[in-house]
Amino acid sequence: MNPWNHTPIIGQAPMDGVTDAAFRYITDLYGKPDVLFTEFVNVEGLGRNAVKLLNAFIKHTTATPIIGQLYGTDLHHFYNAALIVAELGFSGMDINMGCPASNIARRGAGAGLIRTPDRAKEIIHIVKKASLDFADGATIDSTDATKAVKKWVHDHKPENVSRSILPISVKTRIGYDEIITTEWMQHLLEASPTAITIHGRTLKQMYTGIANWDEIGKSSEIAKGSGVKILGNGDVSSLEDANEKIQTYNLDGVLIGRASFGNPWIFKGIEVSIAARLQAALEHCRAFQSLTLHAHFAGLRKHMVWYCKFFRNSASVRDQLMHIETVQDVENILIPIISSLEQNRRSAFI
Repeated sequence: MNPWNHTPIIGQAPMDGVTDAAFRYITDLYGKPDVLFTEFVNVEGLGRNAVKLLNAFIKHTTATPIIGQLYGTDLHHFYNAALIVAELGFSGMDINMGCPASNIARRGAGAGLIRTPDRAKEIIHIVKKASLDFADGATIDSTDATKAVKKWVHDHKPENVSRSILPISVKTRIGYDEIITTEWMQHLLEASPTAITIHGRTLKQMYTGIANWDEIGKSSEIAKGSGVKILGNGDVSSLEDANEKIQTYNLDGVLIGRASFGNPWIFKGIEVSIAARLQAALEHCRAFQSLTLHAHFAGLRKHMVWYCKFFRNSASVRDQLMHIETVQDVENILIPIISSLEQNRRSAFI
């Protein structure tokens, strides 16, 4: 299933340290966005046998398209990594050309590729080649990937994977240290990815200031007639806001990022009770334990706190959640609160 075929698309934006398997599971369960993304995986790291990076590609079973995101600069490693994404049964491959983290951009990856458009186009082309080769029967076994990487892929790939050509997408920004939307978009369009998602800030801005949706709209105008889908990203606050931006800026879709933290229901445009939010937090915690290999609960704490940001007087609960180490810790904190809230609700009808 090509996730870009049906528009408008309202999807979950990929975010490092956030969109892991458990987060995607809960977002899918309660929000049902049109598309989900993994955290990004470094292609050079895979080439150096950093097998643990592949844990970002663990996924739950779902009909919702999930796209594997990659970053780096080396063409050979991109080719191998793209074959891994295909063999693991993802619905598409996304190339990160927008991460503003200095340790990534300084090496020319992420948003650093905005400064080297020729290399950016070469990456798109090599990932396209990997997708075509996969459809023709190529596998990770036909590459020089390490034995450990090949074993991980064999251990985690689905039994039946469709040998189809996977769509290639790009997520990027409107510039590096200044806005260069027009020339940057023209470069990307030369490589004809299936879709481009534009975050309305430069690398220099990081996540400060306000996302520039006029520049995102300009991207849509530039891409008109190319067949490339254009999506926007940045400061989308609600489902209504997403739909308004799609209409206003003539986009094929929007990816929602930070507004979805602790709020998977944003994709359905509904509000739920505090008890329902905390119940989802419990399910998120349990999914984290079951889906995340060698789970360290320190990485889950921020997620638990996000579920509590929607109600008053939650400071003490948030403080407790910042010290969790096990599922039992979370249950000990949240179950009494959920029970009390449900008892109060029932009492109101007596």
